[in-house]
Amino acid sequence: MSSFQVDAVLAQIRSMQAQISHVSGQAGGAAPASATGGAGQAPATSFAAVLKQGLEQVDHTQKRASELATQFERGTPGIELPQVMLEMQKASVSFRALTEVRNKLVNAYQDIMNMPI
Repeated sequence: MSSFQVDAVLAQIRSMQAQISHVSGQAGGAAPASATGGAGQAPATSFAAVLKQGLEQVDHTQKRASELATQFERGTPGIELPQVMLEMQKASVSFRALTEVRNKLVNAYQDIMNMPI
């Protein structure tokens, strides 16, 4: 994976994290205090929540591409081939990025498990 691709994936992860913190800030109500007791700190977004949102975005992108392809095959007016191809490529790229993130997580887990105690 080239440096450019890694930077692009990191930028996407950061944007998802910003979206999550923005959404959790709009949810209303007080966020639970952190385990360290820092009442004045910004609420921390869990890694699981960021990962879940990423998975949901990839799923949404793939469903949208599939729906457009189906509509194009049916001859729905207003659905053009370039639009379908663009959505299919977006879905493919997002899935490949998700796969790379999964591979990095698995490698990190294996590295941690292989560490001597």
